[in-house]
Amino acid sequence: MNPLTSDYPVNTPGDSAVMVLLVDDQPMIGEAVRRALADDPGIDFHFCSDPHQAIALAIQIKPTVILQDLVMPGADGLSLVREYRGNPATRDLPIIVLSTKEDPAVKSAAFSAGANDYLVKLPDAIELIARVRYHSRSYLALQQRDEAYRALRESQQQLLETNLVLQRLMNSDGLTGLSNRRHFDEYLEMEWRRGLREQTQLSILLIDVDHFKAYNDTFGHVQGDEALRQVAGAIRASASRPSDLPARYGGEEFVMVLPNTSPGGARLLAEKLRRLVRDLNIRHELPTPGSSLTISIGVATLIPQAGQACRQLIELADQALYNAKHGGRNQVAIAG
Repeated sequence: MNPLTSDYPVNTPGDSAVMVLLVDDQPMIGEAVRRALADDPGIDFHFCSDPHQAIALAIQIKPTVILQDLVMPGADGLSLVREYRGNPATRDLPIIVLSTKEDPAVKSAAFSAGANDYLVKLPDAIELIARVRYHSRSYLALQQRDEAYRALRESQQQLLETNLVLQRLMNSDGLTGLSNRRHFDEYLEMEWRRGLREQTQLSILLIDVDHFKAYNDTFGHVQGDEALRQVAGAIRASASRPSDLPARYGGEEFVMVLPNTSPGGARLLAEKLRRLVRDLNIRHELPTPGSSLTISIGVATLIPQAGQACRQLIELADQALYNAKHGGRNQVAIAG
C-alpha cells in the first residue's frame, strides 16, 4: 500500500470543495471511513497510513479537514497534531481526532494540542459527514475571508500608491520636477507656523537665473528649458535634509525653504549652490560671449513672531535678490 495515496476509489478531485485526509495506520479503518463518506458524493476522500508522510500529503492535496488517529505504531497522534499547527501550510486546517475511547483526559489533551474536534471511532456516518462538512465550511469561509482581506489590502496599497503618485504630480513642477508654487506656499506656511510655535529660525533662498531672457532669445526655448532643468538638478542636489524644500517659484526663479537654519548656514548653502550652477558650464553669451550661465540668490532668515506673516520672509529674500542682481549678478546677498 502506498501511504501517500488512497487505496480506495475516491471522487474526482476538484468536483467538490470538501476534501478529507484520513491519517490512520489501519487500512480497515480507512475502508470503513471511505464507505461512511461515500454516502455524500461531494466529499473527496484520501487515506494516508504512514504518519511520517501525513504533513507532506496534506501540503500536496490541500484537504479541508484532517481525520487524525491518536494511536499509531511509531507515532504519537497528539505530536502530529502539534506538527500540523506548527507548519505554516497546515496550521489552519481543521483536525478531527479519532480515538478508541471516550476519555475526558484524552479529549483535553487533544484540544490542548490543537484539535478542533474529537470523535470515537468508528462514528456514525451521518454524524461524521455532518462534522466533516461543518469544519470544512468553517475552514473554507476562513480561507475566503483571508483572501478577501488580502485582496482588500492589495487594493488599499494600490490606491495608496496611486494617491501618492497623484499627490506628487499635484505638488510637482512639470518642467523641472521640483515642487511647484502651490506646494511651496503650503509648505512655507506650515514651517512658518512651526517656527512660531517653537521659536526657531526659518530661512529661504530666492534664486534667479541671470540674463535668462537673453539666453532664450539666443538659444531658443527648448534649450532654455533644458538649462532650467539642469539648474533645478543642482538646486535639488543642494537640498541635503529631508526638511529642505526646493521649488520652482515661477519662470526662471526658484526658491528653497530651509527650516531651523541660521543666516550663516543659509549663506553657506547659497554660496555652494551658486558655485555648483556656475560649474555646470552651461554656455551663455552674457555678460560676455563665451560666459557660463549663473544665478543670483537672495537669502532671508526670520524667527516667526505673532502678528507677522510668512510673506514678510519672501519680501526680505526678494529685496536681497534685487541687491544681488543690481550688485553685478552671480552672487549671494543677505537680507539686512
